Amino acid sequence: MVDQSEALPRDIEALHALIRAERSALASMIAARDAAFAERDQLAARNAKLEHILAEIRRAHFGRKSERISDDQLALALEDLEAAIAKDEAKDEKADPALKVARAHKRRTSRVLKFDHLPYEEVVIEPESKVCPCCGGALHVIGEDTSRRLDKIPAKIRVIVTRRPKYACRTCTDGVVQAPAPPRLIEGGLPTEAFVADVIVSKYADHQPLYRQSQILARHDVPIERSTLAQWVGAGTAELEALYNHLVRSLKSSAKLFADETRCPVLDPGRGKTKSGYLWAIARDDRPWGGTAPPAIAYSYAPGRGGEHAIALVEGFAGILQVDGYAVYKQLAGKVGLGNAVTLAFCWAHVRRKFYEVYVSGNAPIATEALVRIRKLYAIEAEIRGSAPEVRRTQRQARSKPIVDALKPWLEESLAKISKGSKLADAIRYGLNHWDGLCRFLDDGHIEIDSNIVERSIRPIALTRKNALFAGHDIGAENWAIAASLIETCKLNNVDPLAWMTDALTKLVNLWPASRIEELMPWAYVKPMQTGR
Repeated sequence: MVDQSEALPRDIEALHALIRAERSALASMIAARDAAFAERDQLAARNAKLEHILAEIRRAHFGRKSERISDDQLALALEDLEAAIAKDEAKDEKADPALKVARAHKRRTSRVLKFDHLPYEEVVIEPESKVCPCCGGALHVIGEDTSRRLDKIPAKIRVIVTRRPKYACRTCTDGVVQAPAPPRLIEGGLPTEAFVADVIVSKYADHQPLYRQSQILARHDVPIERSTLAQWVGAGTAELEALYNHLVRSLKSSAKLFADETRCPVLDPGRGKTKSGYLWAIARDDRPWGGTAPPAIAYSYAPGRGGEHAIALVEGFAGILQVDGYAVYKQLAGKVGLGNAVTLAFCWAHVRRKFYEVYVSGNAPIATEALVRIRKLYAIEAEIRGSAPEVRRTQRQARSKPIVDALKPWLEESLAKISKGSKLADAIRYGLNHWDGLCRFLDDGHIEIDSNIVERSIRPIALTRKNALFAGHDIGAENWAIAASLIETCKLNNVDPLAWMTDALTKLVNLWPASRIEELMPWAYVKPMQTGR
């Protein structure tokens, strides 16, 4: 065994150097340990927030019905948590320059967004001096570093002054010439057509009630009352009504539509309460089978949810109507539209939803098995989406039909084994009671497996309802239907609602010919070329 003391240097200076080296190494180890502990604490805090996000998601989807939160509530919770995580990361970057550099590099390399459609403004930052610090000669450019950042200019309110000079002849007294005054949406009123469009889109697309818009304007020292904004909305929707009517006619000329309805509370002044009105929707989306008709949706207000309103909804339509299981839709089966009967197709998403509600309660083997079988149908649909109708029908007959054919007897056998009053029994009966309409997609490649397209387009109505609480009048609900129809149709066609509505209102006010109304529809809108780059 070697004596460690013999390995130590005999020289005092060498011993001091060895001790200093040991101390330095020890200090480095302590620093590394402290850094590891700090990183551990940061990760623990981050994990705690991520666990909270996960818990919110689980509660939204799997919690008790009374505890569940909506998608909108979940989004609000997640954005606050994500902002909290970003705040911690920003603090970390301030404390650690190396980390800041690394994350900045990662952001630049991972960025894939292109903004070539936006106007560009260049800022050149020159050095304080262009004189060489060594010899005093003039410096010349050998290259440059370029970075791009996204900027936003807050809403700018301006006053447009329109001057119309009068010209007269010096020789005679009758030769006065003046350009005619341009037409206005609101004669004698303040707003431009673009301003009215902004108020309408803010209310019905961005879910900003008029009283909030009035408060925002007041911050710019522009005191415009809510009642005045309401007058602008009314004038705007009155002008857009011709486009809305054309939209409805276009939809009802289709061979296949979706339909749905959602609650629209309306103030009932006589009782001092709200009454339950409804916005009914018809929608078209032929993109899943390669159809060329533009996607569109139209809402119509009705004071109730009875069968007479469903009949009025599809008056003049003939073809396939895809709906959920609401009983009044069955009254439409066989109704004559344009000389042909309305044929109902039902929605597999609603069947799946009912089994899912049983599944999340736990210990539900029948519901689990039903979901597995329905999932196979959706997997096939995902593969054939976008194919021609003939291809979709062939694939469904070969692959989906055996699954559906086996599902019905299995559901009937399962129903006989369970309590008739259970929620599972209700789910099974729902599927069996709508079986013919559920199977209709197997024989027609134009039909979707569900009616999710119209359900997705109903959601913005619910958001506006949450923010505005109710419509102030039946006519207000009708205005809601007009504006929402055109705005949501813009979204379906990837058109900016504000740009389109500004353009449409301007052209309508300038007496656009009725014979060319198709050119004003959202799907025909052509975005003007951007300038300023």
